[in-house]
Amino acid sequence: MNKKDCFFLGKIVKKYSFKGELLAKLDTDEPELYEDLDSVFVDLRGNLVPFFIESSQLHKSELLRIKFEDVETEADADSLLKSDLYLPLDFLPELEDDKFYFHEIIGFTVEDTSFGTVGTITGVNDSTAQSLFEIDRNGIEILIPMNDEFITKVDKPNKTIVVTTPEGLIDLYLED
Repeated sequence: MNKKDCFFLGKIVKKYSFKGELLAKLDTDEPELYEDLDSVFVDLRGNLVPFFIESSQLHKSELLRIKFEDVETEADADSLLKSDLYLPLDFLPELEDDKFYFHEIIGFTVEDTSFGTVGTITGVNDSTAQSLFEIDRNGIEILIPMNDEFITKVDKPNKTIVVTTPEGLIDLYLED
């Protein structure tokens, strides 16, 4: 399994017991969707390794307490600390038409209601306070905040996102 075919579920943050149980911080608004998993992929030195889950339950709402098969001791658990967890993309729940996952909009065209065609989405920068569309316009990178007030329409079948940005925002990137 390759990372490009998976999504980041969370990270193992600490041990829970001396019997090999671990706590994982999930990167989701709905952790209850992932409470009854049979298995996950654990990123071990850049390789996704499948681990089967003996038992799991939510712990203090945002953490998932996990007991993996064949992880029986503190030493076993130590070897997994700080590891990232992944699941195949088809485990993602379907979203409403105007909602999207970041990975599925790569390659979409961005149209601005007053500017016209802005360019093609090459990525999403979510390391800032507000996530940004990273858009390529003939070799020039344009960043547009992923603000609900700016997004007018998401047209998944035609791979287009229509935005209404403040006047002059796009021009800032195009001036010499």
